[in-house]
Amino acid sequence: MKPANTNAPYNLKGVRILVVEDFPFMAQLMSTMLKEFNVGKVLSTCSVQDAKKLIEAHNIENDIMEYIDLMITDLFPPRDEGLDLLRWVRSHAEETICYMPILFCTAHTTERVVTEGRDYGTNEIMVKPVSAEKLAARLLHIIDNPRPYIKAPHYFGPDRRRKNLPYNGAEKRQTQKSHLKEVFEQ
Repeated sequence: MKPANTNAPYNLKGVRILVVEDFPFMAQLMSTMLKEFNVGKVLSTCSVQDAKKLIEAHNIENDIMEYIDLMITDLFPPRDEGLDLLRWVRSHAEETICYMPILFCTAHTTERVVTEGRDYGTNEIMVKPVSAEKLAARLLHIIDNPRPYIKAPHYFGPDRRRKNLPYNGAEKRQTQKSHLKEVFEQ
């Protein structure tokens, strides 16, 4: 895998990724792909509860500072435990957990699932079946296009806005000096 604008390969040897997938075969397949991308450490579990334990064990001040850098999780139908895991991560008090990038990977891509995944704070969504090319593209997109995190009354996670559209409503954000000057002079 290479950075988009250079000839130098990505160095993922220091990256740790957790794969949370209810089907052992799919967990093994994604783990193998990640190892082929030279990801430094790949952890895998088929249980949401075990994923929470692994995340807390790695991302709450441990002696060797081997934080999990990114998580890939499935929906875990029919109870949608993957969405609960997203909500748990984003609402966690520990910053090394709540700011962790998340790739939501599912075959169940109904409008409800995609909307809830976005609204619970996933960074990206990937549709199964998974190929090495699709997985690499999503990981590189997360790496190359980091989004600021937003804290709102009913949301915490990466900025959900993907388009930079003009907005001229009453609550328009003021960011240019000329606009700010007008606001403060009133």
